[in-house]
Amino acid sequence: MSNMTRQKSAGQTTPATPLSTRPALRGSGERTKAVAASTILWIMAVAFGFPVLWFVLSSFKPAGDLFSYPLTLFPESWDVTGYSQAWESYDFYKFFLNTTIVAVITTILTVVASACTGYALAKYKNPWLKVFFVCILATTMLPTEVILSPTFLVIRDLGLYDSLAGLIVPSIITATGILMFRQFFVTVPDSLVEAARIDGASELGIFARIMIPIAKPIIVTLAIFSFQWRWNDYIWPLIVINDPGKFTLQIAIQSIVGADNVNWSVLLSASVISILPLVLLFIVFQKYVMNADINAGLKE
Repeated sequence: MSNMTRQKSAGQTTPATPLSTRPALRGSGERTKAVAASTILWIMAVAFGFPVLWFVLSSFKPAGDLFSYPLTLFPESWDVTGYSQAWESYDFYKFFLNTTIVAVITTILTVVASACTGYALAKYKNPWLKVFFVCILATTMLPTEVILSPTFLVIRDLGLYDSLAGLIVPSIITATGILMFRQFFVTVPDSLVEAARIDGASELGIFARIMIPIAKPIIVTLAIFSFQWRWNDYIWPLIVINDPGKFTLQIAIQSIVGADNVNWSVLLSASVISILPLVLLFIVFQKYVMNADINAGLKE
């Protein structure tokens, strides 16, 4: 009886799911998640990009067509009068040059100062450096509006009021840049620095020939951020600059808005001109930003 039961149970085998279908099921699930994620990203891109597209295309419309009904996305007749008026009649080339000078010089000085400070905080073991680092961290907890008044008093007493230097000097030191470089240099092995010292390299040589080349992703990333911050800065130039000939782009755009009427064609064209350098900057350097790992140095 037991043999017959054993033979019957041995003959009744449950069909198993073929192994070849399991990866296919797993792959289809992953494909569904990827399609859903891509769909959400495309919806967000359209939601954010459509107003920008409307804004850019509206700058090519004649002033009379901006508020015509029904609204149209593309201009019926392309008009660049707003661009010519903004560039020539409103002396936009002067404001463009002022903003370029401030943004470029500040970016260079910010990268140099942040790299030097971040390297010192990461590789030198002095107690006062720890106190200095805590003070830098404390500045990130203060809103910008809190330090505007004392910063303005310092700039005024230094004789930098109503000058481009008054825009540049207070913006050189940024806690963000210092923290970025410090975080990167901390991951660089100390043995690399010690080996360079044994070979007779000076401290400046170690910093310039070893640290700076491997910190290229951080340099590019901070340079892009700093340029963007200074290019879009509005509050500080509004406080410091009084001479219309030294206005930056953001102050110049605000001056186009009159008390009684607004030349919308010129205002839209001037706004498009102001964002072009930032768009070109991102297009040229996006591969460095996307591939940059600001937390990774050389691992031991």
